[in-house]
Amino acid sequence: MILLTHNMMVSPMKESSKQIALRLEAEEVEEKDRDFNAEFLVSILERIDWPAFLEAAAVLKQSGLPPTKEELNTSDEESMKKFHHALMEVDVVTGSLVCTETGRKFPIAASIPNMLLNQD
Repeated sequence: MILLTHNMMVSPMKESSKQIALRLEAEEVEEKDRDFNAEFLVSILERIDWPAFLEAAAVLKQSGLPPTKEELNTSDEESMKKFHHALMEVDVVTGSLVCTETGRKFPIAASIPNMLLNQD
């Protein structure tokens, strides 16, 4: 699961009082080359929850990203390539997504998060 996918997800727990981001726990991570498309990155940027993205990027040991999305220099190719790499090329193969309000864990297997609410 890439960070773009993670960033667009919210907890499905009914107990959650609002739509909240899920904390990422990574066990196995792979890096995969994907085509760089600066126009796509600029267009998706406003939809990115930057604090959640930075937190997940830190879990995946991705550095060199600005503290706010407003500080991302979209005209600088090197900055955009760092953003692209963290957002699109770092793939969580196994791990968990954790609801930060309820603590419920959702497993990630074969890069696919399982968000089904099975009864425990």
